[in-house]
Amino acid sequence: MTNQRPRHAPMPEKPTLAGLESVWVGRWEAEGTYRFDRSRTREEIYSIDTPPPTVSGSLHVGHVFSYTQTDTIARFQRMRGREVFYPMGWDDNGLPTERRVQNHFGVRCDPSVPYDPDFRPPAEPGRQQIPISRRNFIELCERLTLEDEKAFEELWRRLGLSVDWSLTYATIDGRARAASQRAFLRNLARGEAYVAEAPTLWDVTFRTAVAQAELEDREHPGALHRIAFTTPPGERVWIETTRPELLPACVALVAHPDDERYRPLFGTTVRTPLFGVEVPVLAHRLAEPDKGSGIAMICTFGDVTDVVWWRELDLPARAVIGWDGRILPEPPQGVPAGPYGELAGKTVHSARERVVELLRASGEMEGEPRPVKRAVKFFEKGDKPLEIVTTRQWYIRNGGRERALREALLARGGELSWHPPHMRARYDNWVEGLAGDWLISRQRFFGVPIPVWYPLDADGEPDRSSPIVPDESVLPIDPSSDVPPGYTEEQRGKPDGFVADPDVMDTWATSSLTPQIAGGWERDEDLFRRVFPMDLRPQGHDIIRTWLFSTVVRSHLEHAALPWRNTTVSGWILDPDRKKMSKSKGNVVTPMGLLEEYGSDAVRYWAACARLGTDTAFDTGQIKVGRRLAIKILNASRFVLGFGGPDGDGGSGGEITEPLDLSMLARLDEVVREATEAFEDYDYSRALERTERFFWEFCDDYLELVKARAYGDGSAETGARSAHAALRRALDTVLRLFAPFLPFVTEEVWSWWREGSVHRAPWPVPAGADGDPELLPAVAGVLGRVRRAKSDAKLSMRAEVSRLTVTGAGAALVRQAQDDLCAAGAVEEFVLAEGEGDLVVEVALP
Repeated sequence: MTNQRPRHAPMPEKPTLAGLESVWVGRWEAEGTYRFDRSRTREEIYSIDTPPPTVSGSLHVGHVFSYTQTDTIARFQRMRGREVFYPMGWDDNGLPTERRVQNHFGVRCDPSVPYDPDFRPPAEPGRQQIPISRRNFIELCERLTLEDEKAFEELWRRLGLSVDWSLTYATIDGRARAASQRAFLRNLARGEAYVAEAPTLWDVTFRTAVAQAELEDREHPGALHRIAFTTPPGERVWIETTRPELLPACVALVAHPDDERYRPLFGTTVRTPLFGVEVPVLAHRLAEPDKGSGIAMICTFGDVTDVVWWRELDLPARAVIGWDGRILPEPPQGVPAGPYGELAGKTVHSARERVVELLRASGEMEGEPRPVKRAVKFFEKGDKPLEIVTTRQWYIRNGGRERALREALLARGGELSWHPPHMRARYDNWVEGLAGDWLISRQRFFGVPIPVWYPLDADGEPDRSSPIVPDESVLPIDPSSDVPPGYTEEQRGKPDGFVADPDVMDTWATSSLTPQIAGGWERDEDLFRRVFPMDLRPQGHDIIRTWLFSTVVRSHLEHAALPWRNTTVSGWILDPDRKKMSKSKGNVVTPMGLLEEYGSDAVRYWAACARLGTDTAFDTGQIKVGRRLAIKILNASRFVLGFGGPDGDGGSGGEITEPLDLSMLARLDEVVREATEAFEDYDYSRALERTERFFWEFCDDYLELVKARAYGDGSAETGARSAHAALRRALDTVLRLFAPFLPFVTEEVWSWWREGSVHRAPWPVPAGADGDPELLPAVAGVLGRVRRAKSDAKLSMRAEVSRLTVTGAGAALVRQAQDDLCAAGAVEEFVLAEGEGDLVVEVALP
């Protein structure tokens, strides 16, 4: 391989971290250090379903955190001899990109506007967004995401991700669109995808449907209004509501069947305030007797409970809110036009204010509205409460309505190896709590089009029961510009012609296929057989319900298998107030400045110190510790390599005979075993902790004890040669142990004396050192007492010790390294006396 050619660099007089990233990023790319070799068999390959970051601005330090953790695993597996399939994708379709394009260029998409091939966005966005065609809008989306992707790649390279940059994809490129549409068409053919007209959670800002997995509850201020309905005899029935503007959408009142207060009303009717519409009073178990007055109005639709009541009680629908969040211009059937006209065309907020005014005037509201705060459902990317409107949408079956499929998907979760294991509970809880199938259609523009047309009858009406679908061989297609088989463009929108489905797929409908897209499903079957099912899906715990679950659904339906064998679930990065960092909250830290100030290895060290699944506060103090570690590796390595080697400048061989050297190597064997076991269990942070602890012991204790012998001060030549060989063997091993975490500094030092790349070197194995691992800490403990005595006496560490006395049960052990101890401590007379009990050290100074 190209990275195995000789490439020694001279060992600098003053090693520095400055500039290492620029040197090695270019070198790794030129030498193909991380290039995937697809000739290897499936058993020899370790494949990673890398999360494609959302391309909508800039990365933040939370991305660096989780991607570094994955990279340590990739590097370990590569050094263990696996050929690592490590692609990078860009998630560039969907609402975040559309919003960024609108703000960046000052435009908005209007599908009714014709395409302008010469359109150029204004140099500076104006106050009013310019309407442009869908095609022009998509071109701007592609232009801006391409710029963002370049910036993202530059940062990932600077961080040292060992990605094969020839294996990139975007969730809106041709390969991704073809895979998404192919999977959808197969879902449709098997009856797993279907279209239905039903109440839909709707974001009025983005004017699109929202799936259950994209919801979040937020505290939202409101007010309770106590409003009177009237029975036929004229008695008043009081309800309390935060949505009085939905009175024209009221279809019933409901109370709990066991509520004695309202039992006499069940089966009767009441009239709505202001509108006088007769509605039934019904019983249902979901009504809450202790909430408000205990009886509630059912509107179509105020919240998801209204949808349950409407469906289970077989009620009519009276829609009053449109896709734009305004009151519809025409009243529902049975609602008088007079009072409704007071509300038509108003926003929800304005309609609410007007209804309150009318209720005050009619005397049908008691007192004033009482301020309250309650949990309201929002789209996770939205800033207004969701409405529920009746729309026609596409769904994929996910077990939300079928017990057998739900149980099968729960079983898939049990087959998956979770790291950490407790994260499986989040998956199980989500699947068990599903309330419906997966809504995948979106009323947006920059996304993968639903690949369907509909025939038009003689009156120009679409026959949605007979969709026209393309052959898989022509995918990807855009039905808004491509023509279905058997038709011509002139028949678009004409009687007896055709019309395109106007929707695009939810971004998760594409992201749920990342293993298939990256692995070449149905495009490169040889590659797909070598990498699928993949070995690892790394991701955050907040998207278990979306990305992880939806990927399991698609793989189960298409391949009857899990898409990967393992998943690693990372935690969040928290700000100093222990709140999750996110761009929407404005509390993020951008990483490039950190990488430039402290160095990439230092930032990686901070990320790798955090355990999987654990939320971690951002802390530059930990990054500074990582920088000191990297500098220490440079300086300690220069010290070790300064002695040359018994088998030449590049060697670590030679006979190791001294007990202290053998003890150090025996301890290093233990570290290799522990770090390997930790990595195999995906516990990279434990591997780092154990390696780092040994390294500081090596520097603070072993180097000080062996220094004199290594320099040949008064010792036999065999002792010096033993020290040199032990130092180099330890350095060789420690560099490889640190390599997954600190790739730049370890590669730099490796290049001073080794062939090839440390990142293609084999992972270390225990060398079987025949030493007593307890010797080094015992002797180091005695040396520590000597140093403390000198420090207390305010003497130099080079000051002589006139007499050192060591007694106790471990004295015989210390005797094995007494020459090294005396040289390190400048001891003139050394007295050892075996005995019982703890080791006692007496230091006599001149």
